Amino acid sequence: MLKHPFDPIYDARSKVLILGTFPSPRSREARFYYAHPQNRFWATLAAVLGAEIPASDSASRTAFLLENRVAVWDVLHACETEGASDAAIRNPVPNLFRPLLTASEITAIFTTGKKATELFNALCAAEAGMEAVYLPSTSPANRAYQKRPDFMAQWLRVRAALDAPPLGGDL
Repeated sequence: MLKHPFDPIYDARSKVLILGTFPSPRSREARFYYAHPQNRFWATLAAVLGAEIPASDSASRTAFLLENRVAVWDVLHACETEGASDAAIRNPVPNLFRPLLTASEITAIFTTGKKATELFNALCAAEAGMEAVYLPSTSPANRAYQKRPDFMAQWLRVRAALDAPPLGGDL
């Protein structure tokens, strides 16, 4: 059984949470999110935010996330898996999200990929108090879909959630 090897990235100002399923072998080795050089997560998020792609070091990427009020974590705390494919995940053990949500201003949860969405909504939504919204995966395995116009249209929902007024705030 593999356990998630690093902490979520968030602070009290975080407004949006983006979740993968479980770190890939490359991310586990680097001890940071979306570390595979062909993963389009950082370029996609930068495009959505109208920002420069952050440098590839963890300090720059952490600062980029926090400056933009984006939290990042994964759905699973532990699982059995081989390689980077979500299809290989067995015996999933979910993370607990209520402490993170209570310590932040997160009002929307997005999941990257169908498996992450399926697992979160089945195993975590009740505890978190909200369901996750599907985003297409930025994985190299999803490269063909990333060329479709609706790929960015779906990712732009992250920007909309960040721009939304606070819950209970002025309209």
